Amino acid sequence: MVSVPDIGTAAVPLARVLRGGLVESVHFGHVVVLAPDGSERLVLGDADATVWARSSLKPLQAVAMLRAGLDVDGVDLALVCASHNGEPGHLDVVRGLLAGAGLGPDDLHNTPDWPLDADSAWRWRAEGHGTEPLTQNCSGKHAGMLATCVAAGWPTADYLDPEHPLQRATRDVIAELTGVPVERATVDGCGAPLFSTTLRGLARSFGHLASGGGQEGRVGRTMATHPWHVAGTGRDATRFMEAVPGLVAKDGADGVYAAGLADGGAVALKIVDGSSRPRPAVLAAALTVAGVDPTLVAAVGLTPVLGHGAPVGEVLATFGA
Repeated sequence: MVSVPDIGTAAVPLARVLRGGLVESVHFGHVVVLAPDGSERLVLGDADATVWARSSLKPLQAVAMLRAGLDVDGVDLALVCASHNGEPGHLDVVRGLLAGAGLGPDDLHNTPDWPLDADSAWRWRAEGHGTEPLTQNCSGKHAGMLATCVAAGWPTADYLDPEHPLQRATRDVIAELTGVPVERATVDGCGAPLFSTTLRGLARSFGHLASGGGQEGRVGRTMATHPWHVAGTGRDATRFMEAVPGLVAKDGADGVYAAGLADGGAVALKIVDGSSRPRPAVLAAALTVAGVDPTLVAAVGLTPVLGHGAPVGEVLATFGA
């Protein structure tokens, strides 16, 4: 048997699923809440567990792009940080990012997929399209990577190579902002290199995004100002940022979430079964521990459990302020 780090080690219950007054399921995981000075407000499980932060790393990747010469702001920068729904307004921005660099959708190397938004996916199919890199949720990040390469004078054909100058710069920025050396690397679902960190490091980096200066502060302010472009209609990342002034929040695949507050406080969590179901309830609870008014996030964190289309229970965090 090969011995590998196990994210389940030291995991604790973070959410319980109630149906008809009985606990039907329990989601285990790890969560860390940091105060503005970096001290711990709450740790459940292992704050220093090594994780793949998945798309929660996109804002840090965007910082690396800006430092390398990418010069975009507003909705363009928000899309670089996004796991977007593939709604028409998202796709228009991605096309604009590429056109501004003298490129087009054919230059994207991310994994083809349908739009995440069901209505947008239906319309895309009805128009005769199949899965494409453009409509995959990471196309904004990839368009930003390509535009960065053009701005820096780097080749675009191999921009996903881990040894490409952009990816080496990204690795360095992730280590800097998290304060955690990158120990492992692999390939993310979209095809981009993926670098490891810890939950504590991820939370620390989001505190910098939400309260800092420089390019990291630029990224954080842009996300907080344009939350729809970071996710889309109905998505909880968008709704959390709309609900809490100055909040920077980014979901990631396989049960990851990170958020930073304007005062420098921050949250990071990992659901060890990889489920997205408990993430809103757990993030809402963690934000209240970080000092957010519970009334601001209660509706976003509410996750009903349905029976025949009607609520018969809900997902409840095991902790909270």
